[in-house]
Amino acid sequence: MRAGGSFRQAWLTETLRLREAHWGPLEDGAEVRRVRAQGGGFSQRIIYRAQLLGRREKLNETLRHWTQIARWSLTAMIALALVTGFGMALGALGDGSRPVNLPLALTAMLGLHALTFVLWLAGLGIKANGGGAWLGRIWLDATRKLARGPDAALAPRALGGLLGRSGALRWSLSAVSHLLWLAALLSLLATMLALLSARRYSFNWETTLLSPDAFVALTHALGWLPARLGFAMPSEAVIRLSDGLTPLPQEALALWSGWLIGCVLIYGIVPRLAAFAASSILAWRGIRRAAVLDTSLPGYASLRPRLMPPSEGIAPDAPEGRATHAHIAPLPAGTGFRDGPLIVGLELAPDSVWPPSGLGRAVQNAGVIDSRAQRHALLDQLHARPVPRLLIVCDGYQTPDRGTLAYIAELATYAGETGVSFMAPPSGAHTRESRLQTWREQLEAVGLQAGQVHSALGPALAWLDGVHHEAHDL
Repeated sequence: MRAGGSFRQAWLTETLRLREAHWGPLEDGAEVRRVRAQGGGFSQRIIYRAQLLGRREKLNETLRHWTQIARWSLTAMIALALVTGFGMALGALGDGSRPVNLPLALTAMLGLHALTFVLWLAGLGIKANGGGAWLGRIWLDATRKLARGPDAALAPRALGGLLGRSGALRWSLSAVSHLLWLAALLSLLATMLALLSARRYSFNWETTLLSPDAFVALTHALGWLPARLGFAMPSEAVIRLSDGLTPLPQEALALWSGWLIGCVLIYGIVPRLAAFAASSILAWRGIRRAAVLDTSLPGYASLRPRLMPPSEGIAPDAPEGRATHAHIAPLPAGTGFRDGPLIVGLELAPDSVWPPSGLGRAVQNAGVIDSRAQRHALLDQLHARPVPRLLIVCDGYQTPDRGTLAYIAELATYAGETGVSFMAPPSGAHTRESRLQTWREQLEAVGLQAGQVHSALGPALAWLDGVHHEAHDL
């Protein structure tokens, strides 16, 4: 089942899918809640989740960095192609001090181009490695090697997977290959025009094995199509005189110059331009297909229960007739939140007295959160109705772990102000100081300031109720 979206979004989503397939699922509780609040079909929710996690994990920057490297490497290869075209023309024509051997000059200018073009046509039936677009493959491999970073290898792999499944990979690499050849051939043509305009060249068809008749036939065959397009072609008499034994008049030299230019243009530039245009159109169509998310890929099916919870009802793209069962465990009774301060206990000791005495009348009580289901349920309610002030009461005898700290930080995103206190501070001076120091360092690491962490519950309750008096903070 498929749904639309931009190619950039599909690329980011595929990169995230590959990352989670290699290194395990990311912690995405907050992002999933935002996705579910946003609504939409399953594919839209997958893409939105990828956007949120991409910003958080800086995958957007990875794709942007890889794109910049790809552009710079392509620019460098185009510059190299321009230099190559210049060198091909100079090597074929020389400096004018010696006659130009016409068969050798034409082979030097168009031989490699013709060979690679035939190989590309033959490789159209080969799906792997982009067919015969070897210059495009070199560009892609060079870009992969230049990219650095922990996720840099995922970007080209995700790109190749997307383009490969839609059939756009071979055409994209072909377009790059033809573009580079166009740059080289255009540079070759421009250099030829400059050299032929600035220097006087003499031409001949020196050969030992071929007869004059064979060279006449070859010249007429190659010059037939350029002649149909307006290029002048040497006559049979001029061809026979160009054996290197007879000086040629200026008119004959001009005819040979036009013949060479026509061959380069018609047999070099025109085929490459046509192939580039066709490859670009087919690549564009494939990229449009690649922008459509394929939700049948591994890694997406496991997201359906979380992004499309049964409690929301059957989604438009869910199979009909599937039974629905709510998976969200309810919070303790009386937890209907209003617009007021909220207190919540987090994994407190079983013998803790809850709620603590001294709560203000306006304070809402979320109870003690112990299970994973209760954590998600509280976050869902806070996401729907954030509170202006939140106090999280922890067990002072426990050392904070990463999961607890991450949950505290996530709760804090749904409150205007957040405070942390302890139901019972550790007994013993040395133990108390070390534990409180650990809590302070860890909470500051997740973004809570020292003034938001209360060592005693009394001042924290007064702060929660809006009473301004001095509290002893860590």
